[in-house]
Amino acid sequence: MTSALLATGTVRHLRLRPTSHGFDYRTYFLLLPLRRLREQPDAALARNRFGLIAFHDRDHGDGRADCLAWLDAQLAAAGVGDADGEVWLQTYPRVLGYVFKPVSFWYCHRRDGSLAAIVAEVNNTFGERHCYLLGGDDVGYGRELRAKKMLHVSPFCQVEGLYRFRFARSDDRIVARVEHDDAHGPLLITSVSGDLAPATAARQRRAFFGQPLMTVFVIARIHWQALRLIAKRVPFVNKPQPPSQALTRGLGAAASSNPTTAR
Repeated sequence: MTSALLATGTVRHLRLRPTSHGFDYRTYFLLLPLRRLREQPDAALARNRFGLIAFHDRDHGDGRADCLAWLDAQLAAAGVGDADGEVWLQTYPRVLGYVFKPVSFWYCHRRDGSLAAIVAEVNNTFGERHCYLLGGDDVGYGRELRAKKMLHVSPFCQVEGLYRFRFARSDDRIVARVEHDDAHGPLLITSVSGDLAPATAARQRRAFFGQPLMTVFVIARIHWQALRLIAKRVPFVNKPQPPSQALTRGLGAAASSNPTTAR
């Protein structure tokens, strides 16, 4: 029985200021139940080896051979002791051995299936990584969760303000939405969504041959959109030093948060 899931969908990005700039692209990504895979590896998933589509543990956390062990250590150090249920990792795969992961999401559940925490793992094009821990009693699908921005991601955005996260999941669909507010209000609206299905070998082949250079295009499109912003005379921001800590705790849920569905 296949346990890993493959999502096919869309990534969207909209910049509101100082000029409107938006795009959307077709994409696909993995959703992996890491505790289940530790006990029962999925034969269809190329893990820590080459494949048309593959997943490598060392692409996450501190690069160790077992990324789930890294996550459990981070949660324990942060005092999240009840995330002992399934951990679902939403992430881009390696495609022909190459990957760039702008953001991955770790959905950390309790044994009763409720969410104990979500970790947003962000990478920038300068080789830096930072994680945002969204934890506490107010964590849940459909709730707006907030964290102070700490890592320089775009050369067209200051490291200031906050992120507003919202997640939704059903049996056959998942949505992750991230908005960035700076000192002047809403600035960026981004989302990645997809329809979920078992990551069978046949579905992985269809995804690969439908977009054989998907992860190469992730980084290529980042640079292409940067050129478009330069052409629109959006001010350039020099890169500051990365944060000294690898993980930042979130600010909790917004008081006006309303549930949403995975649409």
